[in-house]
Parts: sequence; C-alpha cells; structure tokens
Amino acid sequence: MANPIKNFESFAQRLLDGAVVAFPTETVYGLGVDADHESAVARMYAIKGRPSNHPVIIHISSKKLVSYWAREIPNYAIQLMDKFWPGPMTLLLKRTDKAKDFITGGQDVVGLRVPSNKIAKNLLQEFESLGGHGVAAPSANRFGSVSPTTAKDVEVELGQFLGEEDVMIDGGPCEVGVESTIIDCTGKLPRILRLGAVTEAMINETSPIDKDDNLSEIRVSGSLSRHYSPRAKVFHNRGPSKGEGLIALSKIQTPDGVNRLSAPDSVEEYARTLYSSLRSADTQGLRVVVAVMPEGDGLAAAIRDRILRASAE
Repeated sequence: MANPIKNFESFAQRLLDGAVVAFPTETVYGLGVDADHESAVARMYAIKGRPSNHPVIIHISSKKLVSYWAREIPNYAIQLMDKFWPGPMTLLLKRTDKAKDFITGGQDVVGLRVPSNKIAKNLLQEFESLGGHGVAAPSANRFGSVSPTTAKDVEVELGQFLGEEDVMIDGGPCEVGVESTIIDCTGKLPRILRLGAVTEAMINETSPIDKDDNLSEIRVSGSLSRHYSPRAKVFHNRGPSKGEGLIALSKIQTPDGVNRLSAPDSVEEYARTLYSSLRSADTQGLRVVVAVMPEGDGLAAAIRDRILRASAE
C-alpha cells in the first residue's frame, strides 16, 4: 500500500539503508534508490527487469550536487540548469569517478535532473541532509511498459516485487505525464536525445541546438524503438473500429461502439492523461487502442514520440 506523506526523514533514511522508495515527480513516478549504493541499484534493476547496460537518471535537489557526479560542464549547460531546473529536463554530462558503471551502463556520461515536484524535492533535500548525494530513479514500472503517473499504477505493477522495507509515496497524479526532456551536453552545443515538456523552442532561447540525429552512440532512457507499451496493440494511422479504444483530443468525435479512453481539451491534458489511458485499455481488456496524434511542435511532438514507440512492432 502507498504511504501517506508524513515523514521524509524516515523515507530518506530507508534510501540510505538500501531500500527502494517509489515517489512522484512532475513527469512520472520514479523507482528511487541511493545512487551510490550498488546493491540497491542492482535490486532496482531486478525489480524493473531492466537491462544492466541501460543507464538511469540521478535526481538531485539542486545544481549544487552536479559537480559530485559530473565534470567539464559547459557554460550552456549551466544556463540550461538556471533556466529549466527545477523542472522536467535531464542533462547528460561527462561523469566523474563517483558515477559508477552500475548507474551509467558503462558509458562515460551521467544523466542528472532536479525535479520540481514538491514531494520529490522534500525527499531529495532530506536524503542529502543525511549524507546522500543523489537518487537514481527510473520510471516505476517494468521495463518497456507504460510509465506510471499515479501511486496506484506503481502498486498494481510493482507491488508484488517490493518488500516491507520499501516505500511507495502517494503524491497524486503527475502534473506533466510524460518523461523529462533529455539533452546531451557533452558537445559544443546541446543536443536533444528525448523529447519532453522542455521543448526545442524553449532550449533555443538559451542556446542553439545541435541538429545531429545520429543518436546511436549514446544510450538513454526511452530510446528503444518499442517502449511505453501496454498489452493492447496501439495504432496511430487509422480510425477505430467497434470494440476498440480511442485516445484523441476532445474535438474528435467517438464513433459508435468505440470505447473512449480519453478526450483531452489541450495538448497538456493529452500528455497528462496518455499513460493512464493506455493503462485503462489494459484494465478493460481491450485488444486495440487507436491514438490520434496531436499536431504541432513542442509537447505535441513528445506525445507523438511516445505513441510511435508504443505502437512499434
């Protein structure tokens, strides 16, 4: 069962002791462990069923801890931190010797993020006050499946894998609903590796962007061609048939016999409800979901990215 929000010191101490703490961020719920604790990280990987060479993002409470994990930090990265942290942005930076292979998947880069969610911030601040340096927290779901945006999602998917020493913090639904933007900051210019709520236009206000689309040399979360996938088959390039599920903006009508899973009024609401809608399809036993992708740049592009990966063969 999810824990009430009452004692962050206790939750932080459990992290230091090697337990798993699932907690909300503004993007999705994370499955957190002490990023310095190798056996705790290994257990988190096992709970998720995550390949050991797939890196995880370290969450910190402020940029003060960046230098513990990262080196050779370019000026544009500092400008991005100042503008978008706390917030749904992850920066990839060259790692120090404190960022071990069991966090980075053996790569020479480390992903760092400062979440804006108040519960996440309180947990991280308490953890750091007790001597911790960062919490490794991939999404709190089995690897490749739909990311969780409520504590109930976490409990349904991972409850059977968690022990009495572990914690699930219920902070209500996530505000953004899709994972953070990941930006490679190891070159002369920032390069977007995963789309999210911090958009290309927003980044361009701080620095020009490297448009190189050869991303295969860096492994990051959510980079697999098939990801974020429910049990139901997802389509995006056709209309729904009777008995199938439909996710689309509210201006799109629901055909007779079709199960409307979500009718958001805005792109922001679409992002916020996408994953819960996909999970609802599985709960209802639907075999097919049709997701009508929103048009436009920014967050709409991030939504299309998630739908395309969910629908990949």
